[in-house]
Amino acid sequence: MIRIQSEDFDVAESYARLRQAAPGKTGAIAVFTGLVRDFGDLSGVEAIELEHYPGMTEKTLQGIWQNAAQRWQLHTCEIIHRVGRLHCDDQIVLVGVAAEHRAEAFAGCSYIMDFLKTEAPFWKKEIHREGEVWVEAKHSDEQRKQNWQSK
Repeated sequence: MIRIQSEDFDVAESYARLRQAAPGKTGAIAVFTGLVRDFGDLSGVEAIELEHYPGMTEKTLQGIWQNAAQRWQLHTCEIIHRVGRLHCDDQIVLVGVAAEHRAEAFAGCSYIMDFLKTEAPFWKKEIHREGEVWVEAKHSDEQRKQNWQSK
């Protein structure tokens, strides 16, 4: 399941859906949740504003999921990404996968998150007391993606 939404999400509900994907076959579930923090490119972040390209964002995330499922034996995936204005400590993203084994679950979850950060058409603006700053892509995110491509 892939969802782009402004409202918050419930991690326990996502976990329950992942657990029910392949009863008796799932041996591991890995879930990552990202939170808004009070620092980014600058310190003193009060909020962030996230925009995306509707339709293309979901298609891109579906492609990332399909690539991960081909690479590892993953039963299912859940990706939820929030858009709009978010404040410090708000949940921003959830990536969860169910697999037969923990190594596949961990790798699949990490792979999806790394490609989401570099490939999905999201734009993030940090809001500070002094003004607003659009966040540039980070070299470290691109490097993590390249590490997967070389494996």
